[in-house]
Amino acid sequence: MGKLAIATATATATASMEKQVIKLGCRVLLFPYPYVGHTTPMFNLGNALYSKGFSITVIQTRLNSSDQTTFPNFTFHYIEEALWSQEALASVPDPWEAVTLLNKSFPLPFRDSLSQILEDASKDIEPVACLISDPLWDFAGTIADELNLPRLALRTGGLLAFVLYDSVPLLRQKGYYPIQESEQEEAVSEIPPLKVKDLPPEAIHDTLAVVVKEAKTYRLGYICNTFKELEGSFLDLFGRSLPGTPIFPIGPLHKYPSTYMGEKLDEEHSSITWLNTQAPNSVLYVSFGTIAAISKEQFLEVAWGLAKSQQPFLWVVRPKMINGLVKDDNDIFPNGFLETVSGRGYTVTWAPQLEVLAHPSVGGFWTHCGWNSTIESICQGVPMICLPFFGDQKMNARHVSDILRIGLHLEKGIERQNIERAIRRLMLGKEGEEMRERVAALKEEAQSCLMEGGSSFKALDQLTNHILSFCSAEIPKKHRR
Repeated sequence: MGKLAIATATATATASMEKQVIKLGCRVLLFPYPYVGHTTPMFNLGNALYSKGFSITVIQTRLNSSDQTTFPNFTFHYIEEALWSQEALASVPDPWEAVTLLNKSFPLPFRDSLSQILEDASKDIEPVACLISDPLWDFAGTIADELNLPRLALRTGGLLAFVLYDSVPLLRQKGYYPIQESEQEEAVSEIPPLKVKDLPPEAIHDTLAVVVKEAKTYRLGYICNTFKELEGSFLDLFGRSLPGTPIFPIGPLHKYPSTYMGEKLDEEHSSITWLNTQAPNSVLYVSFGTIAAISKEQFLEVAWGLAKSQQPFLWVVRPKMINGLVKDDNDIFPNGFLETVSGRGYTVTWAPQLEVLAHPSVGGFWTHCGWNSTIESICQGVPMICLPFFGDQKMNARHVSDILRIGLHLEKGIERQNIERAIRRLMLGKEGEEMRERVAALKEEAQSCLMEGGSSFKALDQLTNHILSFCSAEIPKKHRR
């Protein structure tokens, strides 16, 4: 099927979903983890389930919380914890340490809130079908079980990372730990195409063990922000790690009709306006997500690598991106940099990523390889330069570069010469053209899977039936599927 036909069919399907939402009289509770990379796919899941007729209640902490007025079709319930604030969360630089600390703080507030929601729902004609939680919350499943509430999990990241985390005990037995500096480039034969340097450090093994153990308790179902054509082989491995657990690969989640009604930021318009002045496929979009931070020295290498590449770029330089920065943001760029790149380089503190990636001027994406960014880039047919920092980003980068072959992995350090070389390979070289062709084919797969008869279309229908089974006695027969 041609690109125009697919785009037209997708737009038609989206419009149809928006117009034909039939309320099922059944409510789903969502409990996202308070990082943007986790809340975003959970809200997108809410959009998908809302489009199928479910009512949605979001249970949120005040950390990184969304303004409920921007999602008028969702109901919000906030849980409080006096020890935590946005500043307190930002002061914990290690995300895995934050997982441990947050899990110690929120069980009682969550229990109180969930009990109240279920008590209120018992007085309503609309039953609560289930809880869908981020499994990084290691207490949510246990509390849901105590309250006799069915619960499912949303896997917000790629599947290769989970397969690796589940395999850590085996890899320890096989002698990969302690990791030797001389073996960093060696292949991990048990989980190709990973290398020893991609393995998680020993310091977080205990946390990973808790996360994996909790994840395996979600026996009623796992929802995944992926699609069969993208991670088919890893879906099989994921299923072996969770035997007997229904798995629903319904992604890409961000492609479902959105209920978001937020205002656009002023700066959003400036980045798109600037892109409108650039030639097709000429701009490298640079963004390292919402958490990752680099040193001042690395920042200078990135800046001069971009400058030396001679290629147009849009660079998101967000606050607190540089470790230990105490100067005003206006002072962070090296002397002469802005003058050198004037006219072909544009820097912003935030950009509307989906719109940027969809813009015809964008021909490449230099990314930290968070799963949301990775799958968004694929869905827009944009090849990548991969600079992973932590967590599943290393696995995602390996998947992009070594399996899908739609990106270049910056493995030799953040040095301006390596950066310049990688940018020119991606944006100007034959290698980049071949990657662009491969990612364009994946883009078509991502569009096709959501259309009637596609793999994700079918999986969402199966998930809908699965959730309805939890409260089927309460649902009128004409609304059952």
